[in-house]
Amino acid sequence: MAAADFGFLRIKVIALAVVDKHRAHRFYSETLGLEPAYEGMQKVGYFLGTTILMLKSGWYGTPTDQPNPRITIATKHAPDTAAALAARGVRISDPVQTYDDGFNVGSFLDSEGNKLWFCSPVATGEQLPSP
Repeated sequence: MAAADFGFLRIKVIALAVVDKHRAHRFYSETLGLEPAYEGMQKVGYFLGTTILMLKSGWYGTPTDQPNPRITIATKHAPDTAAALAARGVRISDPVQTYDDGFNVGSFLDSEGNKLWFCSPVATGEQLPSP
C-alpha cells in the first residue's frame, strides 16, 4: 500500500521536549525569528513553513542531542545557515559536510539541547569537507 493511499499530505506538527518553556520560546521567536503558531487562542509553538514546531514542557520525554526523531530542515544554502546560526550564538553540533548524495548537511542544538539537522543541495562548484 502506497503512502498516498492513506491521504498523507505533509508533516503538520513536530513536538519537541523542552525544560524551560520561556527560554525555548525566546530561542524560537527571537533567535530563529520563527512566526508563532496557535491552536485557537493558545500559542503552541512556531511555524517552520507549514509545519508547527510544538514545544512540550513536563512531557514524557526530555531534550536530547540524539535523533529521536531526527528532524531535518530544508534550507537554501546550508553553509550560510550555519554561519547565520553561529552569528546568533547558536551551537553548531555537526559542522556542514557534503555527502555523496549531493547534499550539504549540518546540525545545531536548540536552547534545550535538542539536535535539529539542516540541509541543502550542493551548489555547482561548491567544495566542502566530506564525512
